[in-house]
Amino acid sequence: MSQPTSIIGVLREPTRTIESTEASALIVGAAAFVVATPIGLLMFWGRELPISGPGSLGAAIAIGAAIVAILAFVSGRLVLRRRFGRPPADPAVEEAAAREAVGPRGVEPPRLHWFDVVALSVAHAVIALLGWVALADVLEQGFIGAPVYPIPGALLFGVALALTAYVCFLSAVRMTPMLLSIVLAVFLVVGVITAMLSSSDPQWWQKNLSALGMTDDLSALAFNLTLIIAGAIVTIVARYATAGLSTATERDRRGRDVVRYGLVAIGILLACVGVFPVDEFFALHNTVATGMAVVYAVIVIGLPRFLPSMPRVFVILGWVYVGVIALLGVFFAVGYYNLTAVELVAGLLIFSWIILFLRNTGPAAPARVVAVTA
Repeated sequence: MSQPTSIIGVLREPTRTIESTEASALIVGAAAFVVATPIGLLMFWGRELPISGPGSLGAAIAIGAAIVAILAFVSGRLVLRRRFGRPPADPAVEEAAAREAVGPRGVEPPRLHWFDVVALSVAHAVIALLGWVALADVLEQGFIGAPVYPIPGALLFGVALALTAYVCFLSAVRMTPMLLSIVLAVFLVVGVITAMLSSSDPQWWQKNLSALGMTDDLSALAFNLTLIIAGAIVTIVARYATAGLSTATERDRRGRDVVRYGLVAIGILLACVGVFPVDEFFALHNTVATGMAVVYAVIVIGLPRFLPSMPRVFVILGWVYVGVIALLGVFFAVGYYNLTAVELVAGLLIFSWIILFLRNTGPAAPARVVAVTA
């Protein structure tokens, strides 16, 4: 049985072992609580706070959690950079740790660059922000008219920010393809649903999904920002999902590169959908949206040639997805479906395929604990 890790040992090697990583996350959470609670007491002193709404406890927690999420995630990545950037103290130990974290020799580990860290930290911040807002709204319905007093409000403020810091720090230091797929899915769902619920036009669905991004209210900002950040995350997925694929032959390398660059193109085109709203850049918006679907179809149809090692069941599933999207296009052409329904279902199929692709390349890739920060 291993000896318990001391606090000094944790501070020296925050992510050396699973135990030290967990202890480091607890320290980060405790630091967030110690800093946030007095701040909350100063903000709430002499007031009775509503649970949700403007000027409420929920709003304060949501904004504070977004800030803490960014700081905790960036801190986690900096800790990893410090670990893998220092000179090895014991070459044998370091070589064993590298094999555990990265995989067998010859497989290039996925790396998070600074713009990847920015995108993922913003994604965590948005998830924290909207998640706490949603929870506060639900609690408001259960405690109608109940006020929150300053001291318990400050304690709740500190606990919520501590929990956010703990989760985001662990997410940063344990970033794996599986966790990345979860972050992408949660971020997309939270962002799009927020845009739907906050839209000033209740009949937006009669036009198309992109109508959420062509107003001047919160829904447009939420929708377009979601697409831009999601596009950046997809480019990260492109490296994660293909880093562990075999490149033993020149054909394998070319096939991996085609799939990788195709996924990068999907991410860039998705971000462009958010950058160019349909009401201001109609032709360009539709071009990049259509291009994203075309690139996806090329990858799926050619997957057996690009990556012969992919499971046959997954390849057939991709073909079924492409067939369903084509059928939806026919339904729209004959007036059976409106464009919003087609876009929603097609988007759901494409992103579920990307997430499944991550999960199917995960077992083929070597087991890894962390991704090295460039």
